[in-house]
Amino acid sequence: MAINYQQVRFAGAYGTPAQLPPCTKPEVSFAGRSNVGKSSLMNKLFGRKGLVKVSAKPGKTTTVNFFPTETVDFVDLPGYGFAKVSAQEHERWSKLMDAYFESERDHALVVCLVDIRHDASPLDVQMVSYLHGLGLPFAIVFTKADKLSRSKQQQQVRSLCRQLEAPEDTPVLTCSAQTGQGIDTLRSLIAAATGA
Repeated sequence: MAINYQQVRFAGAYGTPAQLPPCTKPEVSFAGRSNVGKSSLMNKLFGRKGLVKVSAKPGKTTTVNFFPTETVDFVDLPGYGFAKVSAQEHERWSKLMDAYFESERDHALVVCLVDIRHDASPLDVQMVSYLHGLGLPFAIVFTKADKLSRSKQQQQVRSLCRQLEAPEDTPVLTCSAQTGQGIDTLRSLIAAATGA
């Protein structure tokens, strides 16, 4: 049964491991730095404006947010590495992320977002290594592709893949929430990962 993106709705936000709802469907989660354009990309993927809240201030997503459909649950994870918050708050995020990724859930695909314009941060490298270490299926999606020419995009993808030390069989896409570049490919990847 194909994913009906028109059905996507916001179901809830959860700030502690104990609050996370039980897994009932394949889950497609989105992880990335706080200023990577995650909310904009998810809205473009869903074909909806403003469903996933876009903040002018990076690091506002501090909860795990669920967006279900009949066949798949989409999960917006807290951004990492940018927001000016306390060490205690960073530790809470870390525990929340660990609880989500390491619990018994149907992780169909983790979409790991990286800004194509910049070198990979140590936290980006750490996230790729973490997902690979857990054996979770993931794809790397380079965001904000509209900011670079096509030839520059290709150069950056090659360079970033080396920096991220991603396994060779990792799916890699370039996307733009502005132009829609790569969105259909991302939908195809999600469909293949979830069997939807």
